[in-house]
Amino acid sequence: MEKNRVYIFDTTLRDGEQVPGCQLNTVEKIQVAKALEELGVDVIEAGFPISSPGDFNSVVEISKAVTWPTICALSRAVQKDIDAAVEALKYAKRKRIHTGIGTSDSHIRYKFNSTREEIIERAVRAVKYARQFVDEVEFYAEDAGRTENEYLAQVVEAVIKAGATVINIPDTTGYCLPAEYGSKIKYLMDHVDGIDNAIISTHCHNDLGMATANTMAGLLNGARQCEVTINGVGERAGNTALEEIAMILKCHNDIELHTNINTTKIAPMSRMVSSLMNMPVQANKAIVGRNAFAHSSGIHQDGVLKEVSTYEIIDPKDVGIDDNSIILTARSGHAALKFRLETLGIKMSEDKLDAFYKEFLKLADQKKQVNDDDLLVLVGAERAETAHVKLDYLQVTAGKGMKPVASVGLDLSGEKFEAAATGNGPVDAAINAVKCIIKRHMTIKEFTIQNITKGSDDVGKVHMQVEHEGHVYYGFGANTDIITASVEAFIDCINKFKN
Repeated sequence: MEKNRVYIFDTTLRDGEQVPGCQLNTVEKIQVAKALEELGVDVIEAGFPISSPGDFNSVVEISKAVTWPTICALSRAVQKDIDAAVEALKYAKRKRIHTGIGTSDSHIRYKFNSTREEIIERAVRAVKYARQFVDEVEFYAEDAGRTENEYLAQVVEAVIKAGATVINIPDTTGYCLPAEYGSKIKYLMDHVDGIDNAIISTHCHNDLGMATANTMAGLLNGARQCEVTINGVGERAGNTALEEIAMILKCHNDIELHTNINTTKIAPMSRMVSSLMNMPVQANKAIVGRNAFAHSSGIHQDGVLKEVSTYEIIDPKDVGIDDNSIILTARSGHAALKFRLETLGIKMSEDKLDAFYKEFLKLADQKKQVNDDDLLVLVGAERAETAHVKLDYLQVTAGKGMKPVASVGLDLSGEKFEAAATGNGPVDAAINAVKCIIKRHMTIKEFTIQNITKGSDDVGKVHMQVEHEGHVYYGFGANTDIITASVEAFIDCINKFKN
């Protein structure tokens, strides 16, 4: 192992996809996996095969589609989990099984009703079993962040002797302070016999906003793999963001650590994941937020105009943001559209591109310029065309001094339905009209509107949560008309109902 090489283990498709409402289908997962390969990640955690037939199939298909990165499958320290992982990985060129168990006293007592000695025995048994099938076995010590260091060292030493090649030290709850997490990694490096026979990995959650800081503390103290996600997506407050670690190491040459990441592909990768998962990136998000390279302060603007390095430590082009990129308008041709789509990691056949071009022109007629986010919204709208419930038309009458009235036409698996309703506002009236056709008890739990830029002709994004029969469903809609976007988000939720 090269001393200063940091291996990037991307878990966007496993840990990142555990966000409610952000699940991807197999085709979308393959699209992300191929883009991760182009980005230069070393390991792709493709899923948790035992958890569902869908996850199992995704690991199989990603294994077929990706060439050089290692494909990793998650399992618990249970033989049937490992068997499922082995079967799912059978087509992978390079394969890894990621197995493990909780090691904190809280997990041992309350989750497993076990003892420290029994946990070590189970961990060793699982690693030995997995090692029969693959050369790379990664062991995770769940809740290592709250595990007493001396006991954690005993676990790590035992699993390395059993054949583990990578040891994952997760801060599962995002509780550790950077100094605390860094010292934990250093303790293992200094006290585990045989530590040089394995790579230590970080896996930090962002519950207290310290995931990136903790990951860096781990790397500075000897870890050489970090587990990350695009845009920092993940359960609760998310995971360490790949783009942050990659750019920290790129900017800080004094650290003398490097990755295989092609940073110029970061921005397109971020937009793709945001679009496919329907998870907007906050404007002030480091590296990939739309304000990451914006300067509104007069003092900052003056400094940047005189010398860019006064306030910018990153060249936007280093992360794939090109101020001179082709501007798309209603006069743009197929070639320009194809170029921008491929820049975003979206490849289409000529037939599909022709159909998509027509939709592009409709949007371009409504807007002066079509940006990358608009294109990703269009790609998402195209995927919705195969849905069970589709919006045929929407007409709303509203104004000062009059009660809003909406008329809606829906296509339900080929059958046409129409309804009209009033409401407290135009959106409420439109939603009520849909409810007149879809006669189910539905409650909107969350309703969020986001615009991409600041123009009055901009595409508005609507994210919605709808409760139906005890389940919460997440929907997304986008349109230059915010009422239409709201109805499309509501219909997107309905299309996900379980019955």
